[in-house]
Amino acid sequence: MGENRAAASGLFAGEDKLKRCIWCQASEAYRHYHDHEWGFPVIDETRLFEKICLEGFQAGLSWSTILHKRPAFREAFAGFDMERVARFGARDVQRLMENAGIVRHRGKIDSAINNAQRALELREQCGSLAAYLWRYEPERASRPRRITYEALRAMTTSPESVALSKDLKKRGWTFVGPTTMYALMQAMGLVNDHVDGCHARKQALAARAALQVPA
Repeated sequence: MGENRAAASGLFAGEDKLKRCIWCQASEAYRHYHDHEWGFPVIDETRLFEKICLEGFQAGLSWSTILHKRPAFREAFAGFDMERVARFGARDVQRLMENAGIVRHRGKIDSAINNAQRALELREQCGSLAAYLWRYEPERASRPRRITYEALRAMTTSPESVALSKDLKKRGWTFVGPTTMYALMQAMGLVNDHVDGCHARKQALAARAALQVPA
C-alpha cells in the first residue's frame, strides 16, 4: 500500500525521512544527483557544455548509465573544456573509440567535437553559452507552477525546448533534439520540475531567485 501511494504521489521517503522525486530512488548516486544538481540553476559554461554533450550521449540509454560513466567522460573529454575539445582531431577520436569507460559511439563523439566548435562560435556571437541558453528560460510567473507526478511524466518537451533545438540546429549543432533540450533545461535549472512536496524543490527555487543570469 505504501509503495502504491509513493508511486501515485511521485515521492518517496528515504532513511533520512526526506521526501524526494521517485525517479531518484534507484541508487545513492541518483539521490545525490537529485539533491545537489538536478533542477539547480547553472551558468558555468563548462558545466553547461558538459551537460549538452552528456545528454547527447544519453540518447537511447539511461541517465544512470551516463552518470556512472561521467568521471570517465570528464577525463576523456579534457574536463569538457570547450576550447580543448574543439581542437580534437582524428587521433583523439580513435582514442575515444578505444575508451571502454565511455559510450563508444562514433556519431556521438563527432557530435561532441562539432558542438564544441559551434559553442565557441556562439560565445563570440552571444557573449557566453550561458547568456544564450538562459534566453530560453520560460517566463517566470509570480507564483511557481505546481508539478505533479502525472504532469512530470507527460513533460518531454516544451515550446522553449522546441525553439532552442531549432535554433541550435540552424547553428550547426547536432544531437540537440527538443526532448534532449528539455532534459537539459530540467537538469540545469531553467525549469524546476521537482515534484511538489520534494525537499529539493524549495532549495532549487531559492537558488534560482538568488541567481543573476548573464545578459
